[in-house]
Amino acid sequence: MVLARRIRYGFASLTAAMTICTATANSSPVNWSEIPLPSLDGGQLSADDLIGHTVLVVNTASMCGFTPQYEGLQMLWERYRVDGLVVLGVPSDNFGGQEYDSNDETKTFCEVTYGIDFPMLTQQNVKGDEAHALFAWIANQAGLAGQPRWNFFKYLIDRDGNFVRWFSSMTTPGSRDLQQSIEDILYAE
Repeated sequence: MVLARRIRYGFASLTAAMTICTATANSSPVNWSEIPLPSLDGGQLSADDLIGHTVLVVNTASMCGFTPQYEGLQMLWERYRVDGLVVLGVPSDNFGGQEYDSNDETKTFCEVTYGIDFPMLTQQNVKGDEAHALFAWIANQAGLAGQPRWNFFKYLIDRDGNFVRWFSSMTTPGSRDLQQSIEDILYAE
């Protein structure tokens, strides 16, 4: 009897989570021009840099066990940018205090250690009531299960600004699943 209730509860929870993911997958597209995107290089990232491109948004941190994923993110950027992919890094200190205190330190670390030249924002909150507008939109699209729970969560947005899917920190940039998802958008007829 107890086991039957647990199975029924587990199935109900799974069904609810699937419903959330399905409902949010068809939500409205992001209008990049309305979201402030303060660039790590200074100024604002141009909305023109994102409009019409497939965008992989990643919340990053410089002192995390997942930080070596920067290398793979740079490789994705180099491999697919000519086909329309933009990797957008968003440094955050929300998880374990694993980001530098200043944007200059973060920029220097990324450039010197990993040769990062894909666009990055200034340090932002990526969760909760203080989340940057981009991550507030992502949370609405991805549902509870897809909200960042650690550094290096990845969010794929198509060229029309529609949320496609999310990947956890455990999904590396070299993952065939991630790369196939990117290619499915980039090379769709």
